[in-house]
Amino acid sequence: MPHPNAELIRRFYQAFQRRDGDAMAACYAPSVRFRDPAFGELKGPAAGDMWRMLTSRAADLRLDFDQVWADDLHGGAQWVAHYTFSQTGRPVVNRIRASFEFENGLIVRHTDDFDLWRWARQALGAKGLLLGWAPPVQAAIRRQALKGLAAFQGKTARG
Repeated sequence: MPHPNAELIRRFYQAFQRRDGDAMAACYAPSVRFRDPAFGELKGPAAGDMWRMLTSRAADLRLDFDQVWADDLHGGAQWVAHYTFSQTGRPVVNRIRASFEFENGLIVRHTDDFDLWRWARQALGAKGLLLGWAPPVQAAIRRQALKGLAAFQGKTARG
């Protein structure tokens, strides 16, 4: 029988496959800390809002996940997102390694690790290929991601 935290990870990614950001956010503890190369660190409600934003914009998202494992405190999975980057219309296949920490049946820490330069090459084309490795360009990608999240949060707060 799978560990309950492994089931939690499966529930999280199944919600992602359905583009259900609310169900994804429900897997997080209120004090969750999320980190990835594109957004940096997000805390608490901002992490759930990021998934709500991404799932609401994901017109052609296809998501696969596997290698799910968990114990009482830690877990992980690998997942692949296939989608069109809306700002450039370019196709992206992003391969991500996720790690999780759990408390009281919820995710308290979630880290997604992927190659931001590889992502930039796909999403941004020639600019990403030539400059996507550079810290200033990666910082600009993070600023743009956070700006999009802030706009989404402002829109939903006014909602």
